[in-house]
Amino acid sequence: MNRLAQATSPYLLQHADNPVDWWPWCDEAFAEARRRDVPVLISVGYAACHWCHVMAHESFEDETVGALVNAGFVAIKVDREERPDVDAVYMTATQAMTGQGGWPMTVFATPDGTPFFCGTYFPKPNFVRLLESVGTAWREQREAVLRQGAAVVEAIGGAQAVGGPTAPLTADLLDAAATQLASEYDETNGGFGGAPKFPPHMNLLFLLRHHRRTGSAQSLEIVRHTAEAMARGGLHDQLAGGFARYSVDAHWTVPHFEKMLYDNALLLRVYTQLWRLTGDLLARRVARDTARFLADELHRPGEGFASALDADTDGVEGLTYAWTPAQLVEALGEDDGRWAADLFDVTEVGTFEPRPAAGPDGDAAGHGTAGTSVLRLARDVDDADPEIRARWRSVVGRLLAARDTRPQPARDDKVVAAWNGLAITALVEFLQVVAIRVTPGDEDANLMDGVAIVADGALRESADHLARVHLVDGRLRRASRDGVVGEPAGVLEDYGCVAEAFCALHQLTGEGRWLELAGGLLDVALARFAAPDGGFYDTADDAERLVARPADPTDNATPSGRSAIAAALTAYAALSGETRYREAAETALSTVAPIVGRHARFTGYAATTGEALLSGPYEIAVVTDDPAGDPLVAAAHRHAPPGAVVVAGRPDQPGVPLLADRPRLDGRPTAYVCRGFVCQRPVTSVEDLVAQLT
Repeated sequence: MNRLAQATSPYLLQHADNPVDWWPWCDEAFAEARRRDVPVLISVGYAACHWCHVMAHESFEDETVGALVNAGFVAIKVDREERPDVDAVYMTATQAMTGQGGWPMTVFATPDGTPFFCGTYFPKPNFVRLLESVGTAWREQREAVLRQGAAVVEAIGGAQAVGGPTAPLTADLLDAAATQLASEYDETNGGFGGAPKFPPHMNLLFLLRHHRRTGSAQSLEIVRHTAEAMARGGLHDQLAGGFARYSVDAHWTVPHFEKMLYDNALLLRVYTQLWRLTGDLLARRVARDTARFLADELHRPGEGFASALDADTDGVEGLTYAWTPAQLVEALGEDDGRWAADLFDVTEVGTFEPRPAAGPDGDAAGHGTAGTSVLRLARDVDDADPEIRARWRSVVGRLLAARDTRPQPARDDKVVAAWNGLAITALVEFLQVVAIRVTPGDEDANLMDGVAIVADGALRESADHLARVHLVDGRLRRASRDGVVGEPAGVLEDYGCVAEAFCALHQLTGEGRWLELAGGLLDVALARFAAPDGGFYDTADDAERLVARPADPTDNATPSGRSAIAAALTAYAALSGETRYREAAETALSTVAPIVGRHARFTGYAATTGEALLSGPYEIAVVTDDPAGDPLVAAAHRHAPPGAVVVAGRPDQPGVPLLADRPRLDGRPTAYVCRGFVCQRPVTSVEDLVAQLT
């Protein structure tokens, strides 16, 4: 009996009709394995995963494979996004056994959950042989299997251990991290490393803050070049905005088409802050379009932000997004179609599915069909003449309308707490920069204002959903769907990302309840997740016990729980004036500091938070009756140093500590600037405020 029909996870629901007798992750599944004395097959993936779909179609939808699994195993299906703790433990085991990891993840374990064989994607013939071999080994070589499992558990226990060396996260270490990133920088294509190439959003956020502190032209250029290369490439959706998960090549041409909420949230912060610091027109446009993508494509009205858009459409990757020259002409007419082909580098050969070499009859392998291309921006449009920009906008609108008639990728519509927190923080920053960078005479002022309005509504609904639905008896739950919260408990990254988001919303709205909620989450984190060395575990002390308690200090696709909680503690300390939260942030980062200078690519968010602490962070309070329009508020946001908090409003507003006991001077709007709990004299002019911030 397949038991997934009542799951809240879209990924599990995709497998609800499989002939495999799937169980969700639960104690009852392991009890059944003990009763039958069979091993457990743990299959881990997520809804937008292309190769998860492939393995499902090849193996899990096959009656013969289903019968083989059911006869010899208890099969458990896990959504890695809903249960990151389970995923972390078994991914560490997979990496320890194979030297690599990924999804789908395939793990064979004893009935107590101890892994003894791990892998990722297996084609059907290989998977069938593997099932037979594992079943034989379990029956005939049980002792060897158990020894192997014990060795794996010992290995992952060491990998997830806390209590290593600690050191203050100093300016020298942050400078070393920036230097290391520069040494690994791809000067030709932007980004770091080769194919596949992932958007290095957290490293770029760190380099922007490093530039702001040190004036490093190199750090800024790495960000500018990488941001431009990603935005012009196929990684970026040139029609609807938003970014794909990664590029399969080293030059951002062909994406793996899934669009993840967390990538787009973190990239929105990069482009927003680059726009804030430099006024860069490309960064402005991409920030606008990414914010619009989040609000239009991923936000669920009355709830939060959905997790992802799938890589595949009707089982075919790229079906929605790829074009031929003939399709451009069909959508746009002859002249605009040829112009668009040149602008977007759409060729007869193709960049996504190149036309095969000519066959004996002179056609491409006998087919005579063009290859398809992913749209890339081959020409500059942001600095082009007005008529070029107008033509480009017209072409984009018509192509998007044509693309909307095609089959569309499915949406993983579960709401994940941590990722919604990332999106809220990013959209708050976007709205703050829109307020200081967009003026009524700007070419796209009306469009920007429209995006800002829908983004503001979306982020507030998301925050309200987290507070109302995900916060249960003072504890966070990981995910919800259709307004119903799931059972899995929130992990450390949920507490950190949501608390940081509530701190950001407190600054945007001046409402005390968001700061109060943030403080409550941080108190739970300090009480339930803290480790003896000042670091943090990824799961609470009263969470379900796994074969190891995960405590990963490194930033990967998203900030580590440790980095996220340190960022939230830093912001909350600055907003509340309570020093113990700052001390907790410093101690947490001290457990990551020894690897920051040596593995900068995997500590980007920790280094970003380190820059904030090194900066102060600044605490800026503006006492005014007009928080939205006061020039002092605009100056504070434009010139704020890394990690600064800014609150504006009337003096002594309830629940807003930065405005307490801070009167207007001579009845005029007044700015108060403090740094690390040490305050400068209050000022009433923009010039004096800027002088204190620069």
